[in-house]
Amino acid sequence: MSRERRKKEQQEAAARERETAASYYELKTKAVEDLVTANEENSPPVSRAEIRKYTSRGKLKVADWVKLLAIKWWFAAAVCFFFIWGLGTYFPHTLDLLVITGVALGFVTDLLTNNVLRFIAPTKGANDRWMMFPKKGFISLPLNLLHAGVVLFLVYTAYNALNVLIISAGGMEADAVPLGVEPILFGLLYLGFDMLLITLKHVAQNMLRDAEKKADSVGGKRPVRG
Repeated sequence: MSRERRKKEQQEAAARERETAASYYELKTKAVEDLVTANEENSPPVSRAEIRKYTSRGKLKVADWVKLLAIKWWFAAAVCFFFIWGLGTYFPHTLDLLVITGVALGFVTDLLTNNVLRFIAPTKGANDRWMMFPKKGFISLPLNLLHAGVVLFLVYTAYNALNVLIISAGGMEADAVPLGVEPILFGLLYLGFDMLLITLKHVAQNMLRDAEKKADSVGGKRPVRG
């Protein structure tokens, strides 16, 4: 092979390397620009399953409903810890402490718990069925305050009923309090009554929806009189 031909091939190989490096640089530069300017409008939709491929860690997978219930339980237990345990010595009267705790539960539900459920929802509104009042607005806070008061009353009644049963079964004195208020059981009871009321709401909504459908179907078959 002549010296001129080898020189020509070396020049062509060097040119190809420069073109490859240039195209690689352009590709990396475009990727960085796309990443910096990415937003909801220019980003392609990504399925929930695809996201889980890169976000799931380990073989232990917890169901979504377990996570949602755990979040609701944790916030209720935290309110018990900070308000019932933390302020119990400053408010010796039970009614005062219940009112303060009910207000705190209403604010926490409206401002923290429900917002967390909305944030972790795979799609908009997917976790609304886990909230008593999913629509966010000025009216949601007073409604959640009222709901928290009702649930807290049910929890207080449940504690009294459990203490009566324990006293009767154990033959204790009537003024004894064998089962005190603590965050774990309080959170479980609050979660249970909260989900019970939410379930009753959904049942009532389904019944009304079915009744409206039947009324519409009957009205549609009704003959028109002249």
